[in-house]
Amino acid sequence: MNYYSNGKLLLTGEYLVLDGAKSLALPTKFGQDLIVDQIKEAQLIWGSFTDKGECWFEAVFDLKKMRLVNCTFNSEKEGGGDIIAETLLDILREAKKLNQNFLEVEHGFVVKTMLTFPRNWGLGTSSTLINSIASWANVNAFDLLWNSFKGSGYDIACAQNNTPIYYKIKAEKPVVEQIEFNPKFKENLFFVHLNQKQDSKEGIAKFRESNLNFDKEIKRISQISEEFVQSKNLQTFENLIVEHENIISSIIKLTPVKEKLFPDYFGAIKSLGAWGGDFVLVTGNEKTPAYFKNKGYKTILSYSEMILS
Repeated sequence: MNYYSNGKLLLTGEYLVLDGAKSLALPTKFGQDLIVDQIKEAQLIWGSFTDKGECWFEAVFDLKKMRLVNCTFNSEKEGGGDIIAETLLDILREAKKLNQNFLEVEHGFVVKTMLTFPRNWGLGTSSTLINSIASWANVNAFDLLWNSFKGSGYDIACAQNNTPIYYKIKAEKPVVEQIEFNPKFKENLFFVHLNQKQDSKEGIAKFRESNLNFDKEIKRISQISEEFVQSKNLQTFENLIVEHENIISSIIKLTPVKEKLFPDYFGAIKSLGAWGGDFVLVTGNEKTPAYFKNKGYKTILSYSEMILS
């Protein structure tokens, strides 16, 4: 059995998507495979591989008792593999709660996950995994996400769709609308990796701490999401980016990324997802890659290289 899930980028509505804002989300050309093979032993043998084919995490689980037997984590920069193994086990247990027949077998499995993007890119290592496990377990991926983690679920929607989408939460249910978003000026759009990995759970927690009413901002961000798609020229698109950045900045009390890191840049820059790391959306021209490389940012992808459409 082979399952594949798309990576994701949230173009509009970061943070406010949690409170019902209509957001524009883009599935990426990068994602993650999950391959399941059956074995005789009643064990789950798990291996997670990078885009370079290197195994960065291994674990063995006892399927009868649903517990960890042992694990290996091949990284010096991050914490021990036990945390990752327990998180994975929690996801599997939640999947089993949603479908009691899942993993209720006499045999076992060897599972391999393979990323097609570097782990530090922040394109959805967890969401692609959850979506694929949900497919394997034959359960609702949004339910599995919300039972395992916190989050809006836009990343699950991207994992399941091959076109840009509008995404919102209405009455605690995901509302997904496939749309056509193919800007005439897409050759002027770039994605630059800041290489500052953000914890989306931490960002959400900080947003929730404000506990304020943002109905006005939610309405305007929802409109901006639609205006992004309707933009006929780059100048209009850039004006919307600036307005969007200012609205979110006023809510989360963080300085917009352009003002903070690139005040001399000639185009517009927009944070994506949890502010402060991972990728940013940049408008520009043929001089854009050189500008960011000179600043020390080496990973720069064009719109066509990044986005599935």
